[in-house]
Amino acid sequence: MNDQLTHFNEQNRAQMVDVSEKEVTKREALARSQVKMKPETLSRIRAGQVDKGDVLAVAQVAGIMAAKKTWDIIPMCHPLPLTGIDIRFSYEGADTLGVEAVVKTTGKTGVEMEALTAATAAVLTVYDMCKAMDKDMVLGPTYLLRKTGGKSGDYRRNEE
Repeated sequence: MNDQLTHFNEQNRAQMVDVSEKEVTKREALARSQVKMKPETLSRIRAGQVDKGDVLAVAQVAGIMAAKKTWDIIPMCHPLPLTGIDIRFSYEGADTLGVEAVVKTTGKTGVEMEALTAATAAVLTVYDMCKAMDKDMVLGPTYLLRKTGGKSGDYRRNEE
């Protein structure tokens, strides 16, 4: 692992990493997050009984849109031509909604930040759509599960 901080120049000032000499490779990242909530809140999401509409449909679109705009909100991210984005949901017990975001590209830099941003935007959207009935929701943790492609190679999180 390279411990050098690449987002700083020789004057220790922020810089956007120059990727012009890197090779184009197929890249993919999978990020995960979750929302813990009251069981009745999750039950209403599952039944489609949230006054604001289909929570998962809106969260899915929010995640996709966020991945596409990551470079707009994270200062040192490169604008990337994303080739695929998928947001998946899972019910984990009576009180937890899991979110996974898969982002793909063929390019010179990875899509970890796009996957993490997508997962985060999806859980924030769930909170926004359900906060009237459950302000105690807890978001996260949000983390990278795996990434493939690029000079640094593949990464897979060790799950316990």
